Amino acid sequence: MSLENRNSLDLPKAPADTRVVVAMSGGVDSSVVAALLKEQGYDVVGVTLQLYDHGAAEHRKGACCAGQDIYDARQVAARLDIPHYVLDYEQRFREKVIDRFAQSYAEGETPVPCIACNSDIKFADFLDTAKDLGADILATGHYIASRPDGAGGRALFRAADTNRDQSYFLFATTREQLERLRFPLGEMQKPEVRAIARRHGLLVADKPDSQDICFVHSGKYSSFIEQMRPDAARPGEIVHVDGRVLGHHAGIINYTIGQRRGLGISHNEAGSGQPLYVVRIDAAHAQVIVGPREALATRRVQLREVNWIGDGALADIGPVSRDVFVRVRSTKPPVAAFLTIEDGEASVAFVSSEDGVSPGQACVLYDSDRPDARVLGGGFICATQSDAADARILHGATLAAAGG
Repeated sequence: MSLENRNSLDLPKAPADTRVVVAMSGGVDSSVVAALLKEQGYDVVGVTLQLYDHGAAEHRKGACCAGQDIYDARQVAARLDIPHYVLDYEQRFREKVIDRFAQSYAEGETPVPCIACNSDIKFADFLDTAKDLGADILATGHYIASRPDGAGGRALFRAADTNRDQSYFLFATTREQLERLRFPLGEMQKPEVRAIARRHGLLVADKPDSQDICFVHSGKYSSFIEQMRPDAARPGEIVHVDGRVLGHHAGIINYTIGQRRGLGISHNEAGSGQPLYVVRIDAAHAQVIVGPREALATRRVQLREVNWIGDGALADIGPVSRDVFVRVRSTKPPVAAFLTIEDGEASVAFVSSEDGVSPGQACVLYDSDRPDARVLGGGFICATQSDAADARILHGATLAAAGG
């Protein structure tokens, strides 16, 4: 079928003959996706995943996929006159997301559970469920763009609304999954989405966006982890990078890389008067390592579980560095870096050092720093290497402490 005869979802079928399962979370974004596709004449089926105990989160502001959100999704589906199903994915979500999050946090990492939820639940198990329902496509309300890559497949790009861009959380999407996924909001701005919701009379038109980690009901990560992994709260030492023991803590789960406040020690205890930051967490020895801001500088990271969706194969890159742009946190724009593959291991060297980089975080790869950059993939940080200047900085701090 020619390009002119393909429908708006880039399929060679009439909309009426195309079944689309829409992942309806109960928020405005996925609700608008369902409304738009219904309006365009597609055979739309709404499906909501119950991911955790909705009773505990029913009245918690900013939660998703539970309680009130399930009710809202039902109401929207009724308004649009489309079938709607609620599927119990609590057990899968616990095993693939919650348990892994708790374990990673207990190991001193900074995990990003939304990535695992997307890649292992919504874009894996849920895609299979959509297929069982006879769907051609699974559509979601994520802010990311999907377009033909010119080689018979599809590619991911940052969303038009850079303030809402969710590409950081979707880097693990595979080529196979991209073929069956569509993101209708990728080219839209958030105010436009809310305006469409109002036009369709959707009760969620002005509903606040979900925030933080949905399954941490109290909003306190440390309390949640302690319930899941009591051994993670064992006390230990707070150690300066020069080796001095400055104090004691009640559990590494109370600390994250880059943290400055609430360390439980004073600047005077460090002997330098400088502010101190958490620069490393040694879970094996229950130690929190602190140091001056300069000690946070990271020049290189090693990656695990790398997903490559750029042109060619990841192995083709080899030991000759490839220019890329990367993000190690969702709130910052891509920065220049070099990607290297050697002995099957991927590493990224930043052109300018990055602060506060922690194992467990995602390192997402792009082909440029433009707002419409293509997502090349990414991986999870498993090790960090400090800036070459750190050795001199830390040596200087040691001499100062010794009176040298």
